[in-house]
Amino acid sequence: MAASSLIPPHGGTLVNRFADADRARELTSAASGLPKITLTTKQACDLEMIATGAFSPLEGFVGKADFESICREARLANGTVWPIPITLAVDDATKASLSEGGQAALFHGDGTLLAVIDVREIYPHDKKLEIPNVFRTEDEAHPGVRAVLDEGPWLVGGPIHVITVTPQVEPGEQFTEFRLPPAKTREAFAAKGWKTITAFQTRNPVHRAHEYLTKCALEICDGVLIHPLVGETKPGDIPADVRMACYQVLIDNYYVADCTMLSVMPGAMRYAGPREALLHAMIRKNYGCSHFIVGRDHAGVGDYYGTYDAQKIFDDFTPAEIGITPLKFEHAAWCTVCEGMTSAKTCPHGPDEKVFLSGTKVRELLAQGKRPPPEFSRPEVADVLIKWATSEQPVGA
Repeated sequence: MAASSLIPPHGGTLVNRFADADRARELTSAASGLPKITLTTKQACDLEMIATGAFSPLEGFVGKADFESICREARLANGTVWPIPITLAVDDATKASLSEGGQAALFHGDGTLLAVIDVREIYPHDKKLEIPNVFRTEDEAHPGVRAVLDEGPWLVGGPIHVITVTPQVEPGEQFTEFRLPPAKTREAFAAKGWKTITAFQTRNPVHRAHEYLTKCALEICDGVLIHPLVGETKPGDIPADVRMACYQVLIDNYYVADCTMLSVMPGAMRYAGPREALLHAMIRKNYGCSHFIVGRDHAGVGDYYGTYDAQKIFDDFTPAEIGITPLKFEHAAWCTVCEGMTSAKTCPHGPDEKVFLSGTKVRELLAQGKRPPPEFSRPEVADVLIKWATSEQPVGA
């Protein structure tokens, strides 16, 4: 099957911002004489997503017109759907070293030169516009809101020319084997003969309800891409290496190998609920997926968003504008009467017949070395989490 039979990237062209070897040497040589910007973890994640085409059609950090249009309309200035501004925020001192029309060298926090940016624009970071529109709240306790508030008061817009996205001092596990850029996942889908692929976004271990959703999707698609986010997350989230071990043991034991693929998405979480659900769909479209699972409270945190707000936002745009098909699932749980995974659409029984566990209860069981009920979590997954919880976490945390 030709790769061209897959869904086209968002905007029509898969972006690639990596410089070739000769150009990379020129950029490296020039960087020593350029103003320096040291990227935050979030910004370094965003740079990799731009570089590989995961953020297509973006070729760099957004300028003022795109920033304002995205915040107000969830669209780029040219009308293309894009729900969250991808920005490069800097402080006053850094801003003073920059000039519009010039360039700047972008460094990882460990000192690795990553890229050079053409400084097309330097403009005020309008946080009063961004925060309520993107996050639907101004509560400083919201992790996404807090992150924006902590950023610099200036934004730098312009295309990037990338030398590398791999820091010299790797901050922990990079999941190199699974870190496939969009061009490579598309090649893999074509090699497998898949025409329709559903993507499953996750930043948590996969429990039985998630497994149910992905397998329902597999009944209508050729394959499923389990695509965990391994970029920056908030404190308290389960570490990426632990989650990866959970995904691998689950796939090895409970999924059909010829219909399943595991890769990682090196983006940063915003916890922006509906807007981020839409962004996650656009990203998976770029990776070559035709369908995208949107479950309960996708990309949410706390009680800032309605249970199914992340599904409703897709109704604000036409199918042609979005391109990828959202698969909207109800909350799923094991029913003791039906003796299987069910949802409100498939099961007439009440909550007393369902196996529901809060995150707090699950953490308590794991920290005590106890498996959650098998109706909630596969035992192999529970054992990975117990090993982590009992060695890293205080009992009852």
